[in-house]
Amino acid sequence: MHYGYIGLGNLGAACAGCLLKAGFKVTVFDLNKALAEPLIKAGATWADSAEAVASSVDHVITCLPSPVVSEKVLRSILPHMKTGASWIEMSTLGRDDVLALSKVAGEAGVRMLELPVTGGVHLAYRGEITMLPGGDKDLVDLHWKAFEAMGNRIFHMGPLGSSSIIKVITNMLAFIHLKACGEALMLAKRGGLDLAQSWHAIQASSGNSFVHETEGALILNGSYDIAFNIDLALKDLGFALGFGKEFGVPLDLASATNQTYIAAKAAYGGDAQSPMIAKLLEDLLHTDLRAPGFPARLE
Repeated sequence: MHYGYIGLGNLGAACAGCLLKAGFKVTVFDLNKALAEPLIKAGATWADSAEAVASSVDHVITCLPSPVVSEKVLRSILPHMKTGASWIEMSTLGRDDVLALSKVAGEAGVRMLELPVTGGVHLAYRGEITMLPGGDKDLVDLHWKAFEAMGNRIFHMGPLGSSSIIKVITNMLAFIHLKACGEALMLAKRGGLDLAQSWHAIQASSGNSFVHETEGALILNGSYDIAFNIDLALKDLGFALGFGKEFGVPLDLASATNQTYIAAKAAYGGDAQSPMIAKLLEDLLHTDLRAPGFPARLE
């Protein structure tokens, strides 16, 4: 199948590249053409607009920064999509956004799949990210080989809207774990322990987490560069807190973590890297969390 890919930020570029490596024909577009250059060199076709992508491919994948942008792009491409084309949305959206946009697409005769992912951009570049499709089973089956090209674990979560809930849950847990990780490392440092040895001990303990192994390493390096910023974290935490109200679930840890991210945005700006919530603690206590031997970015 010939896929169109619109939105070539960190995640989009990684997933589009995996489709190319798997032998799919891919046409790409982003407002910043420079982001597409590595993909073009790898064999992707460039289109001069989102509309041009839609008119030339079998199915369209989007990976965009907000529900507002997703709706704008969707409305622009719908008149140009081929009969039988489907729209795969990889952006992190709220459940209500997913359901509203699927209605817009359906009125134009286009079926939608939501496809949030989790695990980190470094895994996306390796084709090892976890994919969480939501939508009709026959449509999931139709695109299964593309999902396998982009990720190594795939969980069909149910009808449209289901995947947006689980994605928000996984991100909420990651942010809570990150806050806990920073506090744990600071306890080790202020307790006089060797930070590198402490990191390895935690990794081998019952207190280990995926976040400790990944973002914890970037904190110790001092780069904090996970390719995911504070504004995106606040967006996802907002979705989680909204679900808490809707479903009647008190989210004490998520609420506290949200306040930490608000403070981090005030201190460093919304474009700052998400793990910089640990820097808030470093600045408060005038104690850095550096240790040798840890990477600036995850591979």
